[in-house]
Amino acid sequence: MADVSDLWSEHDNGVLHLPSGRSVRGRGLRHPLDPTAPLPSYGVYLLGRRPPGAPWEADWIRWPDFRLPADPEAARAVLARAWERAAGERVEIACGGGRGRTGTALACLAVLDGVPAAQAVAYVRRHYDRRAVETPWQRRYVRRFGRG
Repeated sequence: MADVSDLWSEHDNGVLHLPSGRSVRGRGLRHPLDPTAPLPSYGVYLLGRRPPGAPWEADWIRWPDFRLPADPEAARAVLARAWERAAGERVEIACGGGRGRTGTALACLAVLDGVPAAQAVAYVRRHYDRRAVETPWQRRYVRRFGRG
């Protein structure tokens, strides 16, 4: 069982609470991290280029802005690992702005958490950011993600 101090609080900024009770923080890397915000223990970074190193464990998914992951199978594996780790750790998902790629990845985590793929984008828009998942092909990616 995870120690509650290892998890996101309901008051932490940018946190998506999933139906299972897992929580994942989404954020935009172009915006400075609040120095009082808790740090993640694991991060997944969705960028076209390798991100700079982080002081916590991290994975990188090559994912150019406004596009889809370069390697969908690798992306699925990393997102599944993030979902599993979110049960007992502070996990964050981040891209440049924190909406398109981050929202798409969060919607995929919602699918892994049991939200029907056809409803996952609406779930993330309602509980994370109303403008999350920016392009039609990102929405399509989430629907297809549900087919596993």
